[in-house]
Amino acid sequence: MTATRGFGIDIGGSGIKGALVDLEKGALIGDRLRIDTPQPSTPEAVAEVVEQVVRHFDWDGPVGITLPAVVKKGVAHTAANIDRRWIDTDAQSLFAKQLGHSTDHIAVLNDADAAGMAEIRFGDPAGRIGVTTLLTFGTGIGSALFQDGKLVPNTELGHVEVNGHDAEKKAAASAKDNEGLSYPEWAKRVNRYLRVLENLIWPDLFIVGGGVSKKSEKWVPLLKTRTPVAVASLQNNAGIVGAAAAAAEGIEH
Repeated sequence: MTATRGFGIDIGGSGIKGALVDLEKGALIGDRLRIDTPQPSTPEAVAEVVEQVVRHFDWDGPVGITLPAVVKKGVAHTAANIDRRWIDTDAQSLFAKQLGHSTDHIAVLNDADAAGMAEIRFGDPAGRIGVTTLLTFGTGIGSALFQDGKLVPNTELGHVEVNGHDAEKKAAASAKDNEGLSYPEWAKRVNRYLRVLENLIWPDLFIVGGGVSKKSEKWVPLLKTRTPVAVASLQNNAGIVGAAAAAAEGIEH
């Protein structure tokens, strides 16, 4: 291990992904490993998969791990698209024990916060000026909010109410797939959601990420918002990169 390398794991509702990270370039080193999220996704079952991913890469340094949850000082306070037994779990201690590390070698943070941190550091410099909101569209909708590049942690903007519904139930990428929506049909829902956010927080820039960002040309040009919309430069690897950087730098959330 050198100071320019780190390791990150991104835990989602459908998959757990991990990789070595070049911390100078903000890029993965080699291929990532993805394993389906166990069902039920209990803390113990997920921790076993995390250990499997770490062992696959023969990594013994600090490990950054994201959760689709509000995370404060290593403790999960919510559980979005993972088993509700995560709520009030000391995730940092759980992963440290599973991996045989001390807790100061484990950083646990919200998945969208990790992705946002990576984009702010390695992505479009415009994201470091004013109010920037990163949104990850996947099983749910994750959010990260920045003021002049400084993170406001644990925002849950994917759960604002839009037309009487939790926003992510209608506008997440999973809703598109589950309901068989075309990209134009789904883009209308995303557009409505973004307009609600615009009126709540008046951002200067939206950055959209998640797996669906790989096909951004099919839906981002259809959005009609007053706020500029940029596509995440790291796409669906941003969470891994941000987690690795947080662990390497000892960032606590």
